[in-house]
Amino acid sequence: MLILVSNDDGIWASGLRALCGELAKAFEVAAVAPEREKSAAGHGITVHKPLRVNNLTLPGLGVKGWSVSGTPADCIKLAVEELLTRPPDLVISGINRGENLATDVLYSGTVSAAIEGVLMGIPALAVSLCGEGREIEDYKYAACFTTRLASYLLNNNERETNMLLNVNVPPGNAEKISGVEITSLGKRRYTNTIHRRVDPRGRSYYWLAGDVDTEVNERGTDVWAVENGYVSITPIQLELTDYEAIERLKGWKIKKDV
Repeated sequence: MLILVSNDDGIWASGLRALCGELAKAFEVAAVAPEREKSAAGHGITVHKPLRVNNLTLPGLGVKGWSVSGTPADCIKLAVEELLTRPPDLVISGINRGENLATDVLYSGTVSAAIEGVLMGIPALAVSLCGEGREIEDYKYAACFTTRLASYLLNNNERETNMLLNVNVPPGNAEKISGVEITSLGKRRYTNTIHRRVDPRGRSYYWLAGDVDTEVNERGTDVWAVENGYVSITPIQLELTDYEAIERLKGWKIKKDV
């Protein structure tokens, strides 16, 4: 089976290389990822300039890959429609450096690459390592776990579904992991998100950053799971329509006249 790997940290990121190395022991693997970091790119696509693609082989792995000048979503589109000789059986985006929990999934380029796979009819995993892993060794357990999870998904006949799983793995080895929780998205807010500074010419500029505002998250949420040492697996759906609101709005009897 063919697995397409992408990310938002860039083609040379340690998390992607660790994941490809493990997956290649059991699957055929192709990597198509941004040429540089595109964290928090969301689901943007490139429409106002051309996309540049370079062929490469991941050193020491023998995994064929391509770097793309665009976004994570661009990478999946290009891979499926142009670069690969056949459709992949699974898309895996990651392993991201840092968690993608709760409402973070709305901004995440990692999750967006997985979403693009589902939009193209391919089941997908978005995988993140909580903490600041920077070396390939930091991603060892997460890569092994993801490979096993990919086997579960493919062996349970989910290739024809729109299954999308958001996976967050606590740092550390197997001995430090409490277990696996199937979760819902929790609650997460940020404070002090705008940092105003002044350049040498006296002009203001701004950094978007922020501190996590700790909220109480009950057991069963992804935030609780990771805080308590569990691998969190959250199934995500793309249906955004509020069907209850449809019926309420019909009761407004909105007229076309102005």
